Amino acid sequence: MDKIKATTILCVKKDNKVAIGGDGQVSLGDSILKRTAKKVRKIHNNEILIGFAGATADAITLFDKFEAKLDEFKGNLKRAAVELAKDWRTDKYLRRLEAMMAVADKKVSLIISGTGDVVEPDDNIIGIGSGGAYALAAARSLIDQEKLSAEDIAKKAMIIAAEICIYTNTKITIEKL
Repeated sequence: MDKIKATTILCVKKDNKVAIGGDGQVSLGDSILKRTAKKVRKIHNNEILIGFAGATADAITLFDKFEAKLDEFKGNLKRAAVELAKDWRTDKYLRRLEAMMAVADKKVSLIISGTGDVVEPDDNIIGIGSGGAYALAAARSLIDQEKLSAEDIAKKAMIIAAEICIYTNTKITIEKL
């Protein structure tokens, strides 16, 4: 999978709860254009969380396509993700879109990319974007701490990523189920 730069999205599942966090920074080259963008959302009757890394217009297009797939497949997250990935890879217009998505419900977490990848992580933690690897590593180090919820882990790990990645800030939005 190609590494999309200029954002950090982290998804954590723990104890039948799921949280997805995203930073608020929008960058153009080495300049910060916005600090408070919202890159994570609840969709499909507030039963599914989604976060994106990549170009905003591309991500919004993919949000719309993904919601249509969820409606078509009656909320079946895996099926909708596979069908979106197929369309994304084969459609002449869609395949030019540069983004990655992390999607989750209470049962499954997935990474969806324009290369046709739909990946379910072994450890229920997803990190995408330029700071994704930092947030992922931090979340993995925190996951076994019994006192921390999925939301707590996501927030702490996102802050750690923001301290390392210049394309990530601490204006973090977290959605949870």
